[in-house]
Amino acid sequence: MLSFLADYENIWGPLRLLRFLTFRALLAALTATVIGFVIGPWLITHLRRLKFGQHYDDSRTGELASRFDKKNTPTMGGLLIFASVFVSALLWAEPNVWVVTALFVYMSLTGVGFRDDYLKALRKNKDGISSREKMFWQTLVTVATLVILVFHPTSSDKIRELWVPFLKEPVFIFAGSLGLIALFVMMFFWIVGFSNAINLTDGLDGLAIGCTITVALVYGIMAYAAGNSKIAAYLLISFVPGTGELAVVCAALVGAGMAFLWYNSHPAEVFMGDTGSLALGGLIGVIAFMVQQPLTLAIVGGVFVVEALSVIIQVSYFKYTKRRSPTGEGIRFFKMAPIHHHFQKLGWPETKVVLRFWVISLMCSLAGLATLKIR
Repeated sequence: MLSFLADYENIWGPLRLLRFLTFRALLAALTATVIGFVIGPWLITHLRRLKFGQHYDDSRTGELASRFDKKNTPTMGGLLIFASVFVSALLWAEPNVWVVTALFVYMSLTGVGFRDDYLKALRKNKDGISSREKMFWQTLVTVATLVILVFHPTSSDKIRELWVPFLKEPVFIFAGSLGLIALFVMMFFWIVGFSNAINLTDGLDGLAIGCTITVALVYGIMAYAAGNSKIAAYLLISFVPGTGELAVVCAALVGAGMAFLWYNSHPAEVFMGDTGSLALGGLIGVIAFMVQQPLTLAIVGGVFVVEALSVIIQVSYFKYTKRRSPTGEGIRFFKMAPIHHHFQKLGWPETKVVLRFWVISLMCSLAGLATLKIR
């Protein structure tokens, strides 16, 4: 929004810097960080006063609940991330269909996550909203997102292209009614899948937000490359005019993530809750689609993928062995799922699990960046 000030460079020369996307991205990260540090103590104090604490179900976590004692740590910290990202993006990104769509998805899923956390924390409903209701809202958000992108003239053609890593041409065009249905299904699985994946990863202090920062940083670089015709031509990737502004959104997410990590590092003063995890997954998922790098997200967000797969494997293997067992008892593939709890059960300290997962996330991010050059 403040980029218009560049038109007044004749009044004050340094305002011309606002024409540069990289400068505004830097300002977005700085602004989001400052906002996060300013509102963080106030938000945590009020969440504690309202008793919006995290209530663990001991039947699921067993001795972990008492061992790591997170029982009364306030949740809904995702509001800190949301306020920082949203305000910063509004200030420094030039509004276009890509930015508006990204913020729409983020705002909508923040609302869904907030309702879920509200029911869990205030009404002591351990399940929050029903899975059916959550799926309904996620489907509605995906439909609205698809309608915006398909019918807006700027994005209509580009959003129909499917690009995959290592190839320099789109492998499929989502044309016609069947194409739109296929595009919706794929977009739905990406938005919902990564929403749930980050939600599952958010089980240890700093784990989810630390991995989110590296993913957001990589997609900020990818957004900048996709929105620059010269860089896109050099890297043989899809040139998508206007998506460079998503680099500002990603930079704001990096800044907000660092501020939140300050309060979420061990021992955590606040958890992001579904208010943060559902919305962050949806935001990253839709940005990956808009910059024509959806499948690359499986590489860059490798930690989130493994966390989700560990739960799928655990549940599937348990049900399979239960059916095959003559005693009707199932066998667990991992000591506990998601997989970060498996390593806790092995005796790893929480900080060691988190730091090693951060290292893996960084390696996955570098591998994802490498796909831009290997084509």
